[in-house]
Amino acid sequence: MKIKKITARSIQSQLILYFSIAIIIPTIITSVIGTKLIYNQIIRQAEMKTLSDLNSAREIYNNKILSIESIARQSAARSFIISSVIAYQRDTLQKDLFEILTREKLDIYTIVDTKKKVICRGRNPVLYGDTINDIFVDRVLSSREPVSGTDIVSAEYLMKESPELVKQAEMKIIPTEKSKPHSTDNLVLETRGMVLKSAVPIFDRNNKMIGILIGGVLLNKNFEIVNKIKHIVHEEEIYRGKEMGTATIFNCDVRVSTNVKNNDGSYAIGTLVSDEVYNTVISKGERFIGDAFVVNAWYIGAYEPIRNIDNNIVGVLYVGLLKEPFDDLMQNTILIFIGIAVGAIVIIIVVAILLARKIAAPLKKLENVAQKVADGNYNETFSLKKAPREVENLASSLNKMAIELESEKNELEKWANTLEEKVQERTEQLKKIHNQLFRSEKLASLGKLAAGVAHEINNPLTGVLTNASLLLEDMEEGDPKREDAEIIVKETIRCREIVKRLLDFARQTKPQRKLVNINSLIENIVLLVKNQTSFRNIAIEKKLQSNLPEIEVDSDQIQQVFVNLIINASEAMQKGGNLYIESKLSDDKDYIEIRFKDTGCGISELNKQKIFDPFFTTKEQGTGLGLSISFGIIERHYGSINLESEPGKGTEFIIHLPVRITEYEE
Repeated sequence: MKIKKITARSIQSQLILYFSIAIIIPTIITSVIGTKLIYNQIIRQAEMKTLSDLNSAREIYNNKILSIESIARQSAARSFIISSVIAYQRDTLQKDLFEILTREKLDIYTIVDTKKKVICRGRNPVLYGDTINDIFVDRVLSSREPVSGTDIVSAEYLMKESPELVKQAEMKIIPTEKSKPHSTDNLVLETRGMVLKSAVPIFDRNNKMIGILIGGVLLNKNFEIVNKIKHIVHEEEIYRGKEMGTATIFNCDVRVSTNVKNNDGSYAIGTLVSDEVYNTVISKGERFIGDAFVVNAWYIGAYEPIRNIDNNIVGVLYVGLLKEPFDDLMQNTILIFIGIAVGAIVIIIVVAILLARKIAAPLKKLENVAQKVADGNYNETFSLKKAPREVENLASSLNKMAIELESEKNELEKWANTLEEKVQERTEQLKKIHNQLFRSEKLASLGKLAAGVAHEINNPLTGVLTNASLLLEDMEEGDPKREDAEIIVKETIRCREIVKRLLDFARQTKPQRKLVNINSLIENIVLLVKNQTSFRNIAIEKKLQSNLPEIEVDSDQIQQVFVNLIINASEAMQKGGNLYIESKLSDDKDYIEIRFKDTGCGISELNKQKIFDPFFTTKEQGTGLGLSISFGIIERHYGSINLESEPGKGTEFIIHLPVRITEYEE
């Protein structure tokens, strides 16, 4: 492969590109991060100011309530009021109440007796004697102390005070962008009034309560408090024709008093709070501080719930700063950073051009040597003088590269040989899996064949055995044919056992699973066989891991497998030996591993390939079905059985049984 020639122009253009990238990316990242940090800091300060403004707004709101209470207290303490209440002098009371109501800009100024009957209304003198239902009055009657706070009153309540208040309270509910659907979808008008109210007891000279004075201010379409907040807190700042600061009082989620304006310049009375604020402030009763959409613009707002005297949320108090100035500040900051970045890029391009010219010349000398190395000549070395340090290092690295390439070539050849061995190893594993699948298919086919053969042979075999047995019974002891008849009966019985085992092999009975302790099963089997004659010269050593989990298996079938392996081991050690039985939980805890290892004669490589095949046996009297049946049983338990053996050194069978059966397997 030929290396493309490097020209001064290509080096120069690449250096300019790389230098530009090196400055552009950090500049952009720094600009974004810096702008974001500055913006976040400004927003945090704005949020802190808004929170401070909210505290001030709350003080103004509460001071208005205290002002109403103070007015009511002063009136309730006047001797003229006390004597007029005692004498029920409505005309003189109404005149005095109306003067105070007008002077103090109150909307409600009413006196009731201790039975909650109206004595006189300052605003509606013609209506009296009716019973008033008012939680503030109830609280005063029970505590004998003034009670002040926020109340939500009905249109009927306002009508009794004055029809003008009903008209003032009534407002059309206006669906608002990003607002939560109103709690009552069919409600078009808000008729309830949000009132700042104070109820003060009136006592005579003997400290007996003779009445209650109720004073209140209707907040609906009343802009006194919100304008006062704007004047004190926000100083009526204007930004691009929009007021910087706004304040709002909500009756639940409806704006009843606000200096937020619609696009047409009218006050946004009757509009709704945003869904996000509703969920935080009204639903959860928590403060909300952050970006909020207010009618038609984004504000950095602070909201907190307004509670009545029962501590229930009845409204929301809001102050906010227009977010547009901060967004404009963000844009200006970005433009400044972009200008700085562009200037830096121009400087870097100039510097890159100068450096490229200095670096390009010695790099040309590297071209010839690199070409020789590419052609396979790893012995070529050279050095550069009066070149930039980096280029000298590059020349040195090229010399080292030639040496390392030779070494790498040798390593690759070695690795290729190793790879070939790994491929061969994997091929052997795949061959083993293929043989196991082939064995399973062969067992299934032979099982069907064995079932048919066994059923066909069983009936005539039974007839032969029956008749031969009858003939044997009829023969006398000295009869010369008796020995032949005995051979017929013996061999027929042997055939019947073979047929029985064929049927066992063919049936492949579905396991009847139940929880079984494998160690207990092994202990019982060892106890069963160790006293048999064939085990007198065999030492059985057990290494059973304690606390093995119980697993779901067919204990009879698994016992059949274990007994078969133990009997085979004893037959392989007719002159005596050792039988090792081991159980343990696999490292991944998915399987229980059981090993049966003997010190017998072992199995040849040829026989190992056929050991699980049906009818294959190395015994003179064997049927060759024992290990085939065992293989089928373990397979039906979703386990595996393998063997390791070496002629003259013994045989080891390894069984793996799953701890749990998956739904897919079932």
